[in-house]
Amino acid sequence: MSRKTAYDRLVDWFDVKFGFGKTPLKPIPDFTLNPIYWLGLLLAGTFALQALTGVFMLLYYVPTPTEAYSSTSFIMNSVPLGKLVETFHLYTAYAMILLTFLHLLRNYFGSAHKGNRDLMWLAGIVLGAIVVSFGVTGYLLPWTVISKSASDVAVGFINFFPTSLANLGKFVIVGSGSDASQLTTFLHVHTVFLPLALIAFLGLKIYMYEVHGPAYVAAFGKPKTGKYYGWFPKIFLYGVILFSVYIAILVAISSLFPLALAPEYSPATAGQYVVQPDWYLLWVYQVLKIQAFEGPQAAFVIAGLIGFVLLLFLLPFYDRSKRKDISQRPFYVTVGAILVFELITLTIWGYLTPGQVISNLQAVLVLGGVAAATTAVLTGVFRFRRKPALAAEPAPSSPASVLTTSKTAVQARSFSTSLRQAFESLFSRFTATFVVFLAVASFSLATLVNILPNILSSAPFFVLAAAAFAGSTFFMCMMLRSFVLAYDRTVSTK
Repeated sequence: MSRKTAYDRLVDWFDVKFGFGKTPLKPIPDFTLNPIYWLGLLLAGTFALQALTGVFMLLYYVPTPTEAYSSTSFIMNSVPLGKLVETFHLYTAYAMILLTFLHLLRNYFGSAHKGNRDLMWLAGIVLGAIVVSFGVTGYLLPWTVISKSASDVAVGFINFFPTSLANLGKFVIVGSGSDASQLTTFLHVHTVFLPLALIAFLGLKIYMYEVHGPAYVAAFGKPKTGKYYGWFPKIFLYGVILFSVYIAILVAISSLFPLALAPEYSPATAGQYVVQPDWYLLWVYQVLKIQAFEGPQAAFVIAGLIGFVLLLFLLPFYDRSKRKDISQRPFYVTVGAILVFELITLTIWGYLTPGQVISNLQAVLVLGGVAAATTAVLTGVFRFRRKPALAAEPAPSSPASVLTTSKTAVQARSFSTSLRQAFESLFSRFTATFVVFLAVASFSLATLVNILPNILSSAPFFVLAAAAFAGSTFFMCMMLRSFVLAYDRTVSTK
């Protein structure tokens, strides 16, 4: 019987004292030890961080047009760690939107809406709408010239609906129409109604997840051993460590790039700025800037957007094929990829052309070019994958060839053993190595945030920072998996 390590004794102590090992949660398969399967948990944890920092700011925030800006400025400049909390709250809000988008992509391309998971998909779409609504309502509260103007642009989208619906929507969102009414309404929606709605749908989705289990996505890694692990200690520990790394990266970025408060809103100051919505709605605004959709024609854009959301919402009811692998779904994969690249193109294009009207020809060339290029590339990829492999006749084996093959196999095993030993040696210095990768990931991600406004002039540095972030994140995930599974190897030898 091998001797228990300090790590084993600590895990056993928690299990005895808290009873984590007797949790009713179902065991989780080994393929879920991959961050791509934890986007939902990271999203829920980010909401908890938003709630904590939001409650802290509400202790000092005054929701009136005359004091909203000054109270926000007081938090940032006079409250201890106030600037860090304000910055962290903003970046976690952006992180929620990004995680929601990535979660949607994973489920769409991984066919997670099929089978008995159709209602989970519907709940997820509603949660996505709630998260975006958090961003829209919270952005106004500091009452800066940028946030107020951007919020007015977002509210202005309602004017493109039929008059009766537009009047009802504006009454619900901005109340009587005064600045005080708009600010109060946004605050109440942001701090009361949206949190209650998110908790309700999140609880429903977690319950359905517990019933149906994780959706296996072949594109994101195959099962390692087919084993199932209980929630404690492996899954619990993996989630805690992964979320801790996630928080550490957000805190590092918030510390390196603190929020700079824009000037206070006033009608005179607003005239000096080009009005644009926040980045997650910039793609819609860029479409509305196309010459063909100016004025009353913008109603077609809103109608198209509503139709797109409905099609996305009802996806489980018309995508009925049992095929889930990406290689077997060329149509849906191509359509999804086109939409993703168009959205990214419109967002960057809108950021680089503030206030500019886009000509019809330019819009057709850019958007049509992106769609054509994406279709051509994916068509070639699917055709290449469908190309039948050449069935070569096996050559008769001679003693010499068998001996050569045997030597090659031995060399391959030797190389594999050496590589595994090298990794084990690396993991034996877990803490120091992990801190290095964490520092590289934090610095490179902060660099990406800093370069983003000047991405065209700093493209090589942007690519280098993105590669450094991706590589360091990959190695951190590999180390986390090895660390979590170490408990199982220790116990199995007893």
